[in-house]
Amino acid sequence: MANNTPTPHIGAAYGEIADKVIMAGDPLRAKFMAETYLENPVLYNEVRGMLGYTGTYNGKRISIQGHGMGIPSIGIYSYELFNFYGVKTIIRTGSAGAYDPELKIGDIAIGMGSCTNSNYAEQYNLPGTFAAIADFGLVRRAAEEAERLGVGYKVGNLLASDTFYSDSPETWKQWQKMGVLAVEMEATALYMNAARSGNKALTICTISDSLVTGEVTSSETRQKSFTAMMKIALEII
Repeated sequence: MANNTPTPHIGAAYGEIADKVIMAGDPLRAKFMAETYLENPVLYNEVRGMLGYTGTYNGKRISIQGHGMGIPSIGIYSYELFNFYGVKTIIRTGSAGAYDPELKIGDIAIGMGSCTNSNYAEQYNLPGTFAAIADFGLVRRAAEEAERLGVGYKVGNLLASDTFYSDSPETWKQWQKMGVLAVEMEATALYMNAARSGNKALTICTISDSLVTGEVTSSETRQKSFTAMMKIALEII
């Protein structure tokens, strides 16, 4: 395993990354989390500006790593972490657009499952449709921690979409009628990589905008203000 490190995308040597990793699409959110919550964070990666840190939180050794936008990007980073760096658990902390009218800005969507319009699963040559799901133990602990913190949350399906600017802007309503909570862009690849490597994964998203109401938040708010999901991830990993 160590012979595969550093990888083309992560400059760390084997052993510099903990076996528990919290990921964020925005590398500056990863930096904020590491510098705010970790004790003695050490920068182990800045290849392509995708920052990664290892430190401790309440005595637990944890790494925090950026993963970029979209299924191809998190697909690469999570694959390398699971298969080359000995990582056993990844929790993605991200932003999402609400489809469920009960989800408000700042609420938490816990991704028990991940629908997708991506063809990421084609590589596995499966004779059917694979249901990408999170680790149940992580889902349960995330819900319990959200309740302890008094944060509004829902558990259910997310949509990992390959398109941010869709040529068919009303398509989201087709997913909404099937009870999908919110849209993000990465969970399916993370869950499939975890399944294929025999490891654990979860996606926790803060609602940053709503397709229902048209509300939006700024990039700075997404980077620094979505602290509830960060605390949940740090406590349960």
